[in-house]
Order: sequence, then structure tokens, then C-alpha cells
Amino acid sequence: MDRIRADISRDFQYVTLSHRWGEGEPSLRDIEGHTIYGMSIRGGFGKLQTFCRVALEWNYLWAWSDTCCIDKHSSAEVQETIGSMFAWYRQSALTIVYLADVTGVGSLGGSEWLRRGWTLQELLAPERVVFYTKTWSLYKNITSLNHKMDAVVLDEVEGATGIERRFLKKFSPGLDDARLRLQWASTRTTTRAEDIAYSLFGIFNVHLPIMYGESSENALGRLLAEIVSQSGDISVLDWVG
Repeated sequence: MDRIRADISRDFQYVTLSHRWGEGEPSLRDIEGHTIYGMSIRGGFGKLQTFCRVALEWNYLWAWSDTCCIDKHSSAEVQETIGSMFAWYRQSALTIVYLADVTGVGSLGGSEWLRRGWTLQELLAPERVVFYTKTWSLYKNITSLNHKMDAVVLDEVEGATGIERRFLKKFSPGLDDARLRLQWASTRTTTRAEDIAYSLFGIFNVHLPIMYGESSENALGRLLAEIVSQSGDISVLDWVG
């Protein structure tokens, strides 16, 4: 039985990709019915292909990318995805972070990846993370199995984000330290204004309707109201981001 469990665990573990979206990212409809390596290498297609190769190098057979593993034409699937995103990254065996703006001599602390809204939960949720540079080389040639446990990486991320390493190494979603969690997000940006609130749903472990088209103020207001409703902590209402 232990052998069976080990085989199942090995064969069905998956790797997630965390990255900044760029031009020409493939959608689900772009890749349906196609072999990944038989497609164009332009834009995001090349990034997806390399991600899959790197996942295989880490001996994983399944890889998940937010660009093409979600049907964005289905509002129901988008709703479910945003509600489940934190759990997907938490349950992954490994998250590969691709830093398109970091060269071999560059610094992780200067990457735009640390300043985007959605990547906050992609930093906190996974238990194992490895960082790759623009050329798909391991960041600073750090061969550790988990860069979230590497002192050099922790120093850079903590310095750039203000997030204490105890949270970086082990983070629990929920309503504790609500004001602090809001501060982490206060300097981050999202392409769609509403996403600054939606990207925090998993971090606070709240489940609210996704209503694209509403203002960022309304979306954040609904989030704050839910935090107060569940925690009774009204101090978040005088938080200024």
C-alpha cells in the first residue's frame, strides 16, 4: 500500500508557473488539440514550452500555467479559479518563478514580479519555490531544492517586500494580522483595478463573488466588509493603502 501511495503521489504531483504576463501569452483555446512542443516559440508560447521542459527536469509529469489552464471565456470557471488559486499553488509540489526582467547578474529584489498584485499569493502560498532568470538559469545558481529556505533569497525578498521571513517560509491564509497583510499589498499593482482586491481573497481565505466591471473601491470595500464581518476587527477600516 505504501508503494502504491508513493507511486500515485509521484505521478500526479504538479508544478505551477508564476510569472508576469507578457505579449502573446497562449490561451486554453490556443493550445487545445495541439502538442505543446509542436507550436510556435514566439511570445508566451516559448515560455510555456521551456516551463514544461524545466518541470520535466525536476521529474514532474504535470505542469500548470495560469495563461492556458483556465477557460477565461467562462465566467463560472473564472469565478471558481480565483476562489481556488491559493489552494492550487499551496498544493503544488513546486512553483517555478520565471523572472523575465532579471539577468544573470541582476537582483531578485528589483524584479517587477515582486510588485504585482497576483504574485503576492504566488509568493506566499507555495511551500516550495525556485526562481529562474530571463535565460531560464537558476537564480544566482542556487541549487537548493527550495529557494524559500535560502538565506540569500529570503534577505532579498524581505528587503524588497517588507514581508518578514517567518511569513515567507510558512504562511497560513486567514484573517490574522489583517492590517499587515493589507500593507503587503498596498504598493502592488494590477492590470485590472478590481484585481487588487480579488488577488487577496485567497490570502484572507474569503469567498466573495467576482464582479469584473465594478470599481476597485467597491471591490476592496466588499473585501474589508467581509474581513470585519468574520473577524470583528474594525481597525482594518482605517487602513490607508
